[in-house]
Formats: sequence, C-alpha cells, structure tokens
Amino acid sequence: MAIKKSELYSSLWSSCDELRGGMDASQYKDYVLVMLFIKYVSDKYAGQPFAPITIPPGAGFKDMVALKGKPTIGDDINKKIIAPLANANKLSSMPDFNDPEKLGSGKDMVDRLSNLIAIFENKALDFSKNRAEGDDILGDAYEYLMRHFATESGKSKGQFYTPAEVSRVMARIIGIDRAETTAETTVYDPTCGSGSLLLKVADAAKSKVTLYGQEKDAATSGLARMNMILHDNPGAEIKQGNTLANPLFLNEQGGLKTFDYVVANPPFSDKRWGNGVDTENDPHQRFAGFGVPPDKNGDYAYLLHIIRSLKSRGKGACILPHGVLFRGNVEAAIRENIIRKGLIKGIIGLPANLFYGTGIPACIIVIDKENAQNRKGIFMIDAGKGFMKDGNKNRLREMDIHKMVDVFNKQTEIAGYSRIVPFGEIEKNEFNLNIPRYIDSSEPEDLQDIEAHLLGDIPKADIDALQDYWAVCPNLKAALFVEAKRSPNYLSLKVSKDAIKQTIFTHPEFVSYMAEMNRVFSQWEANTTAALKALQPGFHPKEIIHQISEALLAAYQGRALIDPYDVYQHLMNYWFEVMQDDCYLIAAPVETGGGWQAITYRIVEEKKNKDGQVTKTLDKGWACDLIPKMLVINRYFAAQQQAIDALNTELETLQSRKTEMEEEHGGNADEGGAFAELDKLNKASITARLKEIKNDVQSVEEAKLLSQYLQLLEQEAATKKAIQSAEMELDAKLLASYPTLTEDQIKQLVVDDKWMAAIDRDIHTEMDRISQRLAQRIKELAERYETPLPQQNRQVAALEQAVNAHLEKMGFAWN
Repeated sequence: MAIKKSELYSSLWSSCDELRGGMDASQYKDYVLVMLFIKYVSDKYAGQPFAPITIPPGAGFKDMVALKGKPTIGDDINKKIIAPLANANKLSSMPDFNDPEKLGSGKDMVDRLSNLIAIFENKALDFSKNRAEGDDILGDAYEYLMRHFATESGKSKGQFYTPAEVSRVMARIIGIDRAETTAETTVYDPTCGSGSLLLKVADAAKSKVTLYGQEKDAATSGLARMNMILHDNPGAEIKQGNTLANPLFLNEQGGLKTFDYVVANPPFSDKRWGNGVDTENDPHQRFAGFGVPPDKNGDYAYLLHIIRSLKSRGKGACILPHGVLFRGNVEAAIRENIIRKGLIKGIIGLPANLFYGTGIPACIIVIDKENAQNRKGIFMIDAGKGFMKDGNKNRLREMDIHKMVDVFNKQTEIAGYSRIVPFGEIEKNEFNLNIPRYIDSSEPEDLQDIEAHLLGDIPKADIDALQDYWAVCPNLKAALFVEAKRSPNYLSLKVSKDAIKQTIFTHPEFVSYMAEMNRVFSQWEANTTAALKALQPGFHPKEIIHQISEALLAAYQGRALIDPYDVYQHLMNYWFEVMQDDCYLIAAPVETGGGWQAITYRIVEEKKNKDGQVTKTLDKGWACDLIPKMLVINRYFAAQQQAIDALNTELETLQSRKTEMEEEHGGNADEGGAFAELDKLNKASITARLKEIKNDVQSVEEAKLLSQYLQLLEQEAATKKAIQSAEMELDAKLLASYPTLTEDQIKQLVVDDKWMAAIDRDIHTEMDRISQRLAQRIKELAERYETPLPQQNRQVAALEQAVNAHLEKMGFAWN
C-alpha cells in the first residue's frame, strides 16, 4: 500500500523519540538525518556503477540492520558503516554513534540504536525510485524534519535552517526561475547552514545549476553536504570555514570567485565577524569604495561580501535585520555608498518572529548589478502583516509568498504595501531606508463624527469609503440611503437596521455580482475537474497543484471586491490538509497501491508494556484513506443512513423524556419524588420497587411513574440495539462495496464529492465574508449614530424621572 506523506513525516519524527532525553534537538537531528541519509543513498546508489555516491561493500543500510541487538552496535556503526561511507565520499564531521553521554550505555544504547534503525526498515520507505525534491516525498519529509528540529533547538541553536517559505521568496525574486539556466549557471551561499536556502534556489531554476556553499560550523557543513546528496545535487561543493576570514571559493588569481546568483541568511549582527579579517588591507577588496563595517556588527560585512562575490550582471538576496536600513555612523556611510552605486534593486520587509534563533523583524535586501548605473530608485515592499501563527513562531502563508513575488517581479505599486521610491526622495531622507518612511501600512483610523453624534444621520464620508461596493452596485447605495434633510454631507438609512442585509443580498446588482463570481468558480471547477480526473499514476503532484492554483489565481485576478490571493489560500490550505496526501497516493505505482484504487485496511491499535513489547492488538475497524466512508454512504447508501439517523433522533427523544422525568420526580420522598426510594435508577431497582409496592394503594401514582420510566428504559435499550444492528449491517455492506467501485465511480467520489465539494465550500465562505462585511459596516454606522445626544439626554431624563417617582412611592425623598 502506498504511504501518505503525513504518515512518512510522523514515522520519521517518531524516530526522534528514540533519542529524546539524552540530548536536545540541535544534537539528535544529526543522528536522525545521518540515518535518513544512509537509507536513501543505500536504496538509490548501492550496487550501481559510476554512481555519484560510493557505497563501500558492507557499509549500506542492510549491513546496519544486521547490527541490531549487538552489544557493540554503536562502535560497529562508527567503524563498519560511517567511516567507510565518509571516507569514500569525503564526508566529515559525522556524529559519534558510540557516545554514551548522548545515547546511553550498555543495553540502553543497544535498544535505542536498534529501535532507530527499525524505524527506517519500514517497507514504505523505499527511496530507490525517489525523484529527489523535484516532486518527491523524501525532499518534503526532510524539510519537515529540519523545520521541527529548528523549532525544538531553541534560541541560538536553530540558525542552521532558513524557513522554506522565505527561501522560496528569495529564489523567485532574484529571477532564477525566469532565466535560461544551464549547468554553467552558478549559485553561492557564503553562510549556507544546512543548505536549505541553496536548494530552494536550485529547485526554482528551470534546469540543473551548480551550487557552492561555505559554512563555518563543521557539523552543520557536514549536514549540508548530506542535504545536497539527499536532494539529488551530489556535485554541489560545500566547504567548511569562516567565509569572512577565509573565503574558500577563489579564482585562479587568488581573488574571490564570482557567481551568477548569491543568496544568504547570515548570523544577525555578528559581533565577532572581524576575527581573522584584515579590515584595513582586505586582500579581496570587499570594503573598498564602501567602508569598513563597525567592529561589533557584521551585517554589512556579509552584504559587502555578497556584492563582491557577484558577477558583473549577477543578482543576489540577503536576509538582514531591519537595523541595516536606518542605523547611523559608519553603517550610514556604507549604506549611502551602496545606494549611490545603484546596487539595491529592492527591499522587502518581513514579519517579525519568522526566523529560528531570533524574534526580531528582518528584511530581504535584493542586489542586482545588471543596469545598476541606470537604476532610478528602490522598490520597497512592506509585507510585515502577512503571516500566520505556527506554534511560537510566525510563518508566511502561500498567499503571502505569492503576493510578495508577484508584486516584486512586476514592480506593482499597491497603496500601503509597495512602491518604487526614487533616489531623490531617499536622498532627502539622508539615505535612511526604513520602510515606514516611504510606505504607510497602518490601518486608517475609524473616526467618530461629533456632529452626527449630536444631530444624527450617517456621515457621507463613511459611506463614500465603501466605494468599492458602490462601483460594483451603483444603485445599491440609493436603495439603502437618502440624503439627510439637514445637510448633504450626511445620509439617512432608508431601511430598518434589520433589513440592511436582506436589502443588499436581494438587490439585482448584488445578485448579478454573486452570480458572476459563481460563474467564475464554476468555469475553473469544470476545467480543474477534467484535469484531475485525467490523472494517472506517475504524475507529479507538485506540478498539478501549481497548475490548478495558478489557474484559480488568474480566474479571480482583477475581480472587484475579492482578493485573488485570499481565494488562492483557501485552495492551498485544502491541498496541504487533505488533497496532497490523496494525490501522492494516486501518483504512486499501481502495484504499491497507487492509482485510482479504493483500498481498505484494518485499523489496529497496539498495547505495549513498559519495555515496548506489544502485549495486545485491538481491531478498531477499517478505513480507506482515499475515500472516507461518508462519501460512499452519501452517494450509495443514503437511505440506510437516513434510517439510522431517524433511530438516533428517536433515541435522543427517549433520552430527553428520561431526563425530564428524572428532574421532575427525582427529589426526596418528603417532596413527593417518585424516584426518591431508589438507590440506582435502572431496570433492576425499578422492577424490585414495583414488586415491593404492587398492592400498596397509596403508591399507585409512584407505580405508574416507575412503569413509565421502565418503559422508556426498555425502549431506549431496544433503540440502541436497533442502531447497533443497522450500523453493523451498513458497515458490512459498505466494506463489501469498496472492491466493486469502478475507476469512474472512484474519480467521482474523490474529485467531485471530496475535493471539489470542499474547495467550493471554502471559497464560498470567502464570498460570504465579502457580502457580510458590507452589511456589518452599514449596521455598525447606523447603530453608532442612531441615537443623537439630545435624544439620549431626553431618554436619560425620562429614566431619571421614573426612578425618582419609584423612590418617592417608597418613601425616599430625592433632591
């Protein structure tokens, strides 16, 4: 059976549990990722001649499996697996699998490593046909692990990872996705960490490019090297060393090697950047013509290294803290020199708390040497408000990424979000690039109108602010408002507050607009449904979601009142929550359970003892990942389900009547509670009590009530039994029906009933939000000014008079 992406993620993440306790995430990530690396290269390259990775005899994953349970497992992994593999492929800084401080000693180490190996023995984890990051499960699983490791590593230890969303933005704003690239195209990251940013840039390119990276930390550079191999870039050059003090990528003359593209996420405000750097006589001339950065802040040192490492038409992007945009003194002079040379193409302000290891807001500085001398300004984006919460961090949504990239690449000016800032304006601001100086992204204040509070009616300015709606529905405004008698600057509501929503929703112009929006969706739905039903095993899920999401974005582009990126986000949310797993199941080979197959499986829950041994297995029924039961029930067994629903309704009625009787007759005997003599209110106790009072004439009413309650109990039991029987019968029919489903029926259930129904529902919530927003705003304004001050004073006076009258009747004098 094909494995779902989410199941692979959880399987790999569970491997981390085997190591938790002895070390923190920044350490145990190395063991888990090395294990993933060995499994991957063994599956993909073992026994292959001329493979880019050499698997020495006896050093593959199968050989590691043979070490499970051996007392010397840790030492054997080091000597028989890690050492030969590392030596053959020039890998360094591999973790010690025989470290008792981290892995425990004796049986503890043996069990921990054996269990860790067992995680990767899962038959579904077969990477022999892995497509490596272009569209594969492994690449995304690796990204998932890296994100979680960075999250758990805590402050100052998660800097090995640049969030994938930010990396994707950087990859696309430097234009590598639109360039005609070849193997000769070079991409460099001077502070590459685990290599995630480099790989995202490579992934965006149309064809294979050559990657270069340098990383100061030895363990992390080793991780980057493995990362390159895992993502099918075995030829990438990763070197270990301090980039500023000892850059290792040099040209034949000993100067800095230059590249087509350079990207970096250097350590923020590095206080030790100058260690080993000859700032006065830098052999690489990085500071010449710009200035030497301050001793205790290396932000500009990294930026100047990037500028010097770019070819004459090269393009780069660097993540830096916002301080680089406005700090003074030496940094101000450097900033002015960079601006005057026209090297900065753009600046994107990012939300705070995106990065691991720091919560401060950062920005992306985009460097472009091509036509730098002719540049007339800097394109700025304030994207600080576009994010979602993800645990204790913020995270860019798909819509945030797409909007940033689209706006930057098209140089689109949007009020409160983006604009081209001329150099003249920057110069007037003394070369301060702080984004709020040039873009006001603050929400306009909702002003209170004193005259309206005094005299009533709604300010015309507030209604005019809803011009986007009136442009679509020009006559709707007249249906809702009339010019106030006292002044043309105020409007009176023509309908009651309760009728506002109805007036809007039934207005012909608004009805026509909603019908047009439904037509837009229906057209996209028809085209998308046809494309999805035509999918066959072997397709690339990432390609299909790109295709249909771009089509959706284009369909809503330029439509009034609706933000196409909001609609796009609904689709992407559903993709990541449900549709992605389904597509990977269908894309898998038929022989592994892929394709349009309704494969069912038993759900088994294992009970384990304290030693981790399975002591009991519980059958929890069955399921089908691709087609949930309710989809088949709704389409083919609706009548049976309705009968069960009717029985459940009947059961609820019986239980409600029982509760009423218990509340009414459950008091003590002195209060006449018929059930007061019973210790327990069940069939046995009631039957016994009825026998006890059978011939007692004074207990006739009690006997009657007890008999009624007993009847309810019997009816309840019978109804529960009927429900259970009906559900079992339906479940049996349902299970038998799955193997009989044709491919066309499966496509109908999955595409129409599951995917499109959910997407339709989600996108229509966006349309509902748009319509509700107008009605709510008008009602808010109407309520704000409906009771002018004189009327309020009269109401207060009347209330005061009424209170005084009551007090006087009660004998209280009130002056």
